[in-house]
Amino acid sequence: MSDDEDYAIENSDAGASLTIPCEAGQVKKGGYMMIKGKPCKVLSISVSKTGKHGHAKCNFLAVDIFTGKKLEDMVPSTHGTTVPVVKKTEWEIIDIGDEDELTLMDESGDQKTDVNLPTIPEGMDKKIREAWNEGENQVMVTVQAAVGLEQVVAFKTL
Repeated sequence: MSDDEDYAIENSDAGASLTIPCEAGQVKKGGYMMIKGKPCKVLSISVSKTGKHGHAKCNFLAVDIFTGKKLEDMVPSTHGTTVPVVKKTEWEIIDIGDEDELTLMDESGDQKTDVNLPTIPEGMDKKIREAWNEGENQVMVTVQAAVGLEQVVAFKTL
């Protein structure tokens, strides 16, 4: 190789995983876990007694954090499962486009334009539009991110 060759780095990534491995018995109520490839918030856990094969089973009832759909999973308590890395951030609405796309700004002045008004729960998009009132009011939204997806999950008028 010669010294005058250029390298094109297309993407810089720290290599952080979107999920973390975890023993099923360590997942708690109110925590997060992946069920059928979807990030879910655990609503309840019931643990059955050890059977003839020696494993207690954890029965998880959870809700998908993006769609609100209820999911159920049963995993032996000593077996591994995956937990999504869930991050919530606060943003101020700068603009709402005709196609429901949001222009957001955080406290440090960074802007974000790749999030749309939420479709779930029903009617939340209309409430955010009414609260924002074409820029008359200052509205903060909470954006939840997990496994490469982002969605507005809450809002408040300041």
